[in-house]
Amino acid sequence: MLWPALFTLQAVCTSVAHSMQHYPAAWGHYDVCKSQIYTEEGLTWDYMACQPEATDMTKYLRVALDPPNITCGDPPETYCALENPYMCNNECDATTEELAHPPELMFDFEGRNPTTFWQSTSWKKYPKPLQVNITLSWNKTIELTDDIILTFESGRPEQMVLEKSLDYGRTWTPYQFYATDCLDAFTMEPKTVNDLTQRTLLDIICTEDYSRGYVWKNDKTVRFEIKDRFALFAGPRLHNMASLYGQLDTTKNLRDFFTITDLRIKLLKPATGATMVDENNLSRYFYAISDIKVQGRCKCNLHANSCVFDKGKLGCECEHNTTGPDCSRCKRHYHGRAWSVGSYLPIPKGTANICKYISIYNAQISCVVSVKLHLHHSRVCDNAMLRCQNGGTCHHHQRCHCSPGFSGVLCERARCQGPEECDDQLSGRASFHHPPIIQLTFTLVVLLLLIVSLC
Repeated sequence: MLWPALFTLQAVCTSVAHSMQHYPAAWGHYDVCKSQIYTEEGLTWDYMACQPEATDMTKYLRVALDPPNITCGDPPETYCALENPYMCNNECDATTEELAHPPELMFDFEGRNPTTFWQSTSWKKYPKPLQVNITLSWNKTIELTDDIILTFESGRPEQMVLEKSLDYGRTWTPYQFYATDCLDAFTMEPKTVNDLTQRTLLDIICTEDYSRGYVWKNDKTVRFEIKDRFALFAGPRLHNMASLYGQLDTTKNLRDFFTITDLRIKLLKPATGATMVDENNLSRYFYAISDIKVQGRCKCNLHANSCVFDKGKLGCECEHNTTGPDCSRCKRHYHGRAWSVGSYLPIPKGTANICKYISIYNAQISCVVSVKLHLHHSRVCDNAMLRCQNGGTCHHHQRCHCSPGFSGVLCERARCQGPEECDDQLSGRASFHHPPIIQLTFTLVVLLLLIVSLC
């Protein structure tokens, strides 16, 4: 009696664990797009909203610097420490691997000793501003799931802007401003993310929290706080993700706020550590970044649970009869209803909003009717299929030029020249000029097959 009960308990626990694995109540990973279930009609598919797991998105980006020659090392240069202008033993040389600091070192594996980093040229052209744009591009729409973190090897910039693009770099909007003095730099009152509310979540703020110039071990990072913004809806420990997902579902601007195709880091003024620039030691001032973290997932409109990187490009592996890099349209023959983004609600499965199948027969009949209407209204003719009759010629595939004595769309009718000719038509004389019934039927059949193949 005990063993059957134990096996039953084990089965129940396994079922519950499996369910929790796919549909965790707190987070709602939405990692399953469909499953088979039994209904009164037999085995069928149960479709659910789904999305890829979050991952380190820096593995898939392209980086570009403007100006392109802003990286140090060509020609070689010696740098001084910001905190000690007489300690000048840091060298940058692009021709020597150990001394080179190219842009890709912002995204390599950290933990090496010494630390690897990208570094700019020094502020040797002062008072001309030392400004750098670092553009990160994915050639794919992605959704941010965690804080963006920049780790500086130099002092943190005294002025900086983080920008985003949703259209592959054609237009840009600010995400956040950073400065030691927000009023002076950007004429904005300083704020922190803790000053935001649900109503002001989309406000663009300037913060002074990340712009102290001196380099302490735990004072190197600059953040754009994603999770603190999530917490405005999901609670301090993100325990109520259903609330956040509900907001993302119903507020398009909110979903777009966490969606990007590109990021741009505008470094406007390097750390100086003082109110005045020491013009006698300009090699103290530069930018250096050892690490950039961007955590997110491919945007697949809740129609895919995986995203592949193939031939240098990210793309969703679409489900729910959708297609495209973002699963943003229905597949051919699946336009039974208009395409729609999936829904997070109801928790935990969401709503798949799959594209509906149209039968081939109905699709072809629709196509034939559409083409026939088009032919009727535009008077299209074709010397091969819709042949102009009785010696007529097809003109620009638009109309038949009929021989004298004939009229009609395909010159199929004899023109009445007088009572005798019309009488002759009625007696069968004119019917000689019409194609035989078999020929006409064959033409129509071939035409129908051609139209169906085109559809």
